[in-house]
Amino acid sequence: QVQLVESGGGLVQTGGSLRLSCTASGRTISSLSMAWFRQAPGKEREFAAAFPWGAAYTYYADAVKGRFTISRDNSKNTVYLQMNSLKPEDTAVYYCAADSTRRGGRQSNTYDYWGQGTQVTVSS
Repeated sequence: QVQLVESGGGLVQTGGSLRLSCTASGRTISSLSMAWFRQAPGKEREFAAAFPWGAAYTYYADAVKGRFTISRDNSKNTVYLQMNSLKPEDTAVYYCAADSTRRGGRQSNTYDYWGQGTQVTVSS
């Protein structure tokens, strides 16, 4: 069983930055594929960024590429999402996700563990 706890959300102005954290327990993140998703009001949950298991590369949704960076600290068993140049359309609940089967990917149904979410609101 994997538990994920997100933190770091909040209210920020357009152009500002936030760093989200996702701390895992129950398994080490190095044994998992990790990702961030987000869900805006009235919309489906969408992929933002991922750190595949065993990979040195990361990948991003086009909407956040160049502005968001996913990283991890294995010693803290924590995954981060650094968000820069934030826009009002980035407003959403952000979820950390883990895939114990290590397939990873951009589809939410690949991931079997989810955090509770953290709200990010970008004001114009």
